[in-house]
Amino acid sequence: MVTILAFYLPQFHPIPENNAWWGKGFTEWTNTARGSPLFPGHHQPNLPADLGFYDLRLPEVREAQAALARESGIGGFIYWHYWFGNGKQLLERPFNEVLAGGKPDFPFCLAWANQSWTGIWHGLKNKTLIEQTYPGREDHVSHFNALLPAFADPRYIKLNGKPVFFIYEPATFPELRAFTDLWNGLAVKNGFPGMYFIGVNHLAWDYRQDGFDEMTVYMPGHYVDTYQENLYRSLKNSFKRHLIKPFPMVIKYRDIISTYRFDRFRNRDFIPCILPNWDNTPRSGRRGLVFHQSTPDLFGRHLRKAIRFVLDNRRSHNLLIIKSWNEWAEGNYLEPDLQWGRGNLDMIRQVLNETERTE
Repeated sequence: MVTILAFYLPQFHPIPENNAWWGKGFTEWTNTARGSPLFPGHHQPNLPADLGFYDLRLPEVREAQAALARESGIGGFIYWHYWFGNGKQLLERPFNEVLAGGKPDFPFCLAWANQSWTGIWHGLKNKTLIEQTYPGREDHVSHFNALLPAFADPRYIKLNGKPVFFIYEPATFPELRAFTDLWNGLAVKNGFPGMYFIGVNHLAWDYRQDGFDEMTVYMPGHYVDTYQENLYRSLKNSFKRHLIKPFPMVIKYRDIISTYRFDRFRNRDFIPCILPNWDNTPRSGRRGLVFHQSTPDLFGRHLRKAIRFVLDNRRSHNLLIIKSWNEWAEGNYLEPDLQWGRGNLDMIRQVLNETERTE
């Protein structure tokens, strides 16, 4: 059977830094609610249904999210984790409370979003809000020790007994092999067989050389690259009939999933990552990217192909990643909305049930 994990954004609560940068009370809901149509047929804003404009400081919200995910067949959340060096963290409160309180009783792991925060997507092209740094060995040890209680938690997702840990931008990480060797050694000292590192990168990356166990791909960039490669090959200069408008860049979701060929990755050692939707114009305006006219039915069609690829490759863990559970300001979410309700979650359950019957 396939295990589906979904990336989870812990941004939906105010923090002092965001108050200073964007105004008091800012969260991703601020961006989400100001979305507006930029071309005919553009569906904006995308607004939440069942869970409303929630605050992740409330344990009831986190319990409700886990219940929805569990009912749909999702096997765990991948919480985005922000460590900027010298012990500096942001947006850590929701996960820390999940860890300390023991609830919800739902599997999880962490993904280090190791990148600087800039204002580029908000019109502040050259503004760095907080810089990602790598102070060295001492900070890496402190980082591991800070996360050790999470790794030891029985809910933490482990493969072959190893805590799963994603790194978002391995290509920008200096002395990466030294880091993975260090953390593997620290894991062994603390009773684990090691760490299970999964990198998010391009397919050409030699992840094993850097001490990683597996990799997945950048999204949505990988979709766009694949789509454009196929268009160049088959349509030459007829981009215009597939692009509705150049600003923002608009690609039909139907075209994205029809040109995304899982069989071209056959025998490649990577974990598929798929998107149910994408529209980051609430953040980026006309600099944004829209996967237009996504629907639960189209998402289901794409999900079936992804699951078939995973099962055909017969991996020991059969992981499949969905990006994301709740990145609302990027129009990239599974949570119920006012347009489709629980459509995407129901589709996951339906496709998993179909898979179980045919296995």
